[in-house]
Amino acid sequence: MSTLNSGRVVAVLGPTNTGKTHYAIERMLAHRTGVIGLPLRLLAREVYDRIVALRGPSVVALVTGEERIVPPRAKYWVSTVEAMPQDIGADFVAIDEIQLCADLDRGHVFTDRLLRMRGLHETLFMGAETMWGAIASMVPEAEFLKRERFSTLTYSGSKKISRMPARSAIVGFSVENVYAIAELLRRQKGGAAVVMGALSPRTRNAQVEMYQNGDVDYLVATDAIGMGLNLDVDHVAFSGITKFDGRRMRHLMPNELAQIAGRAGRHMNNGTFGVTGEAPLLDDDVVDAIQDNQFAPVKKLQWRNARLQFGSVKRLIQTLEERTDDPWLTRVRESDDLGALKAVSADAEVAARATDGPSVHMLWDVCGIPDFRGISNAEHAQLLTDIYNFLHQTGRVPDDWLAGRVNRIDRTDGDIDALSKRLAYIRTWTYVAQRKGWVSDESHWREVTRAVEDRLSDALHERLTARFVDRRTSVLLRRLNQKEGLVADVNDKGEVTVEGQFVGKIEGFRFRQDKDASAEEAKTIRAACIQALAPQFHLRADRFYNAPDTEIDFTEQGGLMWGAEAVGKLVAGQDPLKPTVVAFVDDEAGAEVAEKVQRRLQHFIDRKIATAFEPMLKMNADEAMEGLAKGFAFRLSESFGVVPRGDVADEVKALEQDARGTLRKHGVRFGQFTIFMPLLLKPAPTRLRLVLWSLSKGLQDFPEAPPPGLVTVPTIDGLPDGTYTMSGYRAAGARAIRIDMLERLADMLRDQNTRAGFEATADMLSITGMTLEQFANLMEGLGYKAEKGEREKVKATLEATPDAEAAEVAPTEKAEEGPEMEVYYTITWAPKRSPRPQGDKPQRKGPPKGKRGGKPQRDNKAQNFSARPPRKEKAIDPDNPFAAALAGLKKD
Repeated sequence: MSTLNSGRVVAVLGPTNTGKTHYAIERMLAHRTGVIGLPLRLLAREVYDRIVALRGPSVVALVTGEERIVPPRAKYWVSTVEAMPQDIGADFVAIDEIQLCADLDRGHVFTDRLLRMRGLHETLFMGAETMWGAIASMVPEAEFLKRERFSTLTYSGSKKISRMPARSAIVGFSVENVYAIAELLRRQKGGAAVVMGALSPRTRNAQVEMYQNGDVDYLVATDAIGMGLNLDVDHVAFSGITKFDGRRMRHLMPNELAQIAGRAGRHMNNGTFGVTGEAPLLDDDVVDAIQDNQFAPVKKLQWRNARLQFGSVKRLIQTLEERTDDPWLTRVRESDDLGALKAVSADAEVAARATDGPSVHMLWDVCGIPDFRGISNAEHAQLLTDIYNFLHQTGRVPDDWLAGRVNRIDRTDGDIDALSKRLAYIRTWTYVAQRKGWVSDESHWREVTRAVEDRLSDALHERLTARFVDRRTSVLLRRLNQKEGLVADVNDKGEVTVEGQFVGKIEGFRFRQDKDASAEEAKTIRAACIQALAPQFHLRADRFYNAPDTEIDFTEQGGLMWGAEAVGKLVAGQDPLKPTVVAFVDDEAGAEVAEKVQRRLQHFIDRKIATAFEPMLKMNADEAMEGLAKGFAFRLSESFGVVPRGDVADEVKALEQDARGTLRKHGVRFGQFTIFMPLLLKPAPTRLRLVLWSLSKGLQDFPEAPPPGLVTVPTIDGLPDGTYTMSGYRAAGARAIRIDMLERLADMLRDQNTRAGFEATADMLSITGMTLEQFANLMEGLGYKAEKGEREKVKATLEATPDAEAAEVAPTEKAEEGPEMEVYYTITWAPKRSPRPQGDKPQRKGPPKGKRGGKPQRDNKAQNFSARPPRKEKAIDPDNPFAAALAGLKKD
């Protein structure tokens, strides 16, 4: 029992959200000096900030194991319970969460403060009503002040995380569990803030600030939030009701659940609590206990002897393990510092040093360094051994030794786990730097370790935010929930931001959502974007409607482009020269936008066709044209201005000279192989012709026009019939030749003796751009036969040799090498081929090689070529390049 002579002692007891901590701060500030002890470093920092805001930093001190801010004129001390200054004679003393006297790990510290810590004028113990009987027995002079909860707390059962209401805190009992829940919330709800006891105050405050200011609507935390952290939480959900307490897995007690659930509902706002879909429902008696704040009273307080003796290590351990006969007190199980003392004192060098009172006392202080790193007991004991030996030998931890360890930690790269581990390590050195007299320059090392912790804390906050918060989805969800109008913006690259968050791109008049979004995020983003983008679609439609034709184009596959953006496609109409347009416009853009885009595209393609096929359209509109000429003009238009002569041989024969003249006036050329309009062979009409022809044929993949300027191109198997004609080429053998150049070649052939055979001239090779072998293959494709031969190459006369010796040697060497040979081809008209090539694919089979009936093949060919009976009643076609040769043969 307490026998202290002190001022007034008051126990302020009640559930959470009763304003106990706020009351304690008010009472402390009513005194000249005061000390308040809090259960967590995080909570101590929060209370420190509140008092500084009221009285200024010059009179408020903060003391924790790892942080020490003590201004010269400090009057009010805020600290963790373990770090409370006990010898300053403060007027006021307060201990928060006094029910932790029953905690198996830290309870002995709270019990010691309950029994031995008093203010000169007033002492407050704040905590749960379960401590009423214990305080009444141990501190009989205490007065009791019961406080009622400001708001009600109601059980709401189980909810899936995906259906969790906004402003909820979801509690996990392991780091892995917290991360998994936060990851799920990121995908489904835009993200969550993460709060764990292991976080530094700076990281924790940054995470809480995201939640408090509404950047995220969800908080995922360990049971650390149960210790007085004041948050605007409406609902608390447990993801489980068991936890590992450092020694074993166990179920949480009802009062522990209540401590956490009580964070729901701040001040006058009612709150709810429940479980997630992964946790079992709470029993009815547990729910009733939490809602009615009825829990079993504390029967035992954890205790450890505070009257320690430092004559030897053995005597110190004996006093630490001393028992008590008080029925309210039970000796604490072996604590971490006592276990460290036993391990370190077993070292021979330490044992040799710790032989007197000051040395043993120093050893006990060193063993008080917490194992922030969570490493093995042996590693932690070795670290303590090194520090003790330094302190005992030199009185200081060496600067270079400490600097090496701090520098290794001072890195902000890596993931969350790496940064969390470094933060745990730096807490050790922050603790060492805070101890008076342990380092040579205390202020320097406190600043250094604090700066490293701040950098690591900021980096950890960034990583947590990057991993568990999708700011884009979070912002959009919050705006939608608040029923606010969303502000969308589209930059000159088409990138769409809504409320400053990138959400995708507008391509033409379709919204392409960011591909990084998950399926859950996609629905949210689209819902948010479409209503905000509607005005943007209208603005773009107006700009597109007024855009010049130079900004619009069509592709070889019938697509319609506005710059680099697809805005529609062509589809076949009833007339091949009048295709229709399908506009690419999102339904959400509205019918007005779709109609405007469609109308503008139709205007574009109509004008494009009118320009590209102007000669042909004028020919069709010529009212003076009639009869066979008009019919042939229509036939030519059906083939987009290019038709193989073999396909219209009868129509050509039927045309009188006047009809041909009329057609020629409109630019029609009657070639030997093709009837065409030369102006329509230019690249632009050719490209458009292929698209319109492909549409009329219903092709899935449209053939593309050869690059402009090529006279011949390789032939490709499997192309639809008519492809080369529509491209302005004639397939012949392994290559296809441009039809206008083919007609020039035909003109050259008029002067050749095709019966006896001829060789290709340089001009023929020049206009085709072919080698001799390629030209021979081309001629075979056009119905000729090319026979290969070799002969001695005729050399020009050698120039005079500079000296006689060289002149004598050269002939000898030449004689040994033999004459130089050259390849040549004799080209003759093939007798079994129709003189009128048919379509794109002329037959290539020539007459059989060798002799037939003892006569050379060439004789047969010559005989067949001239066997056509003369028909004087019909005029010879003047456009036929072989007409002159035929007439000459008949005359012979």
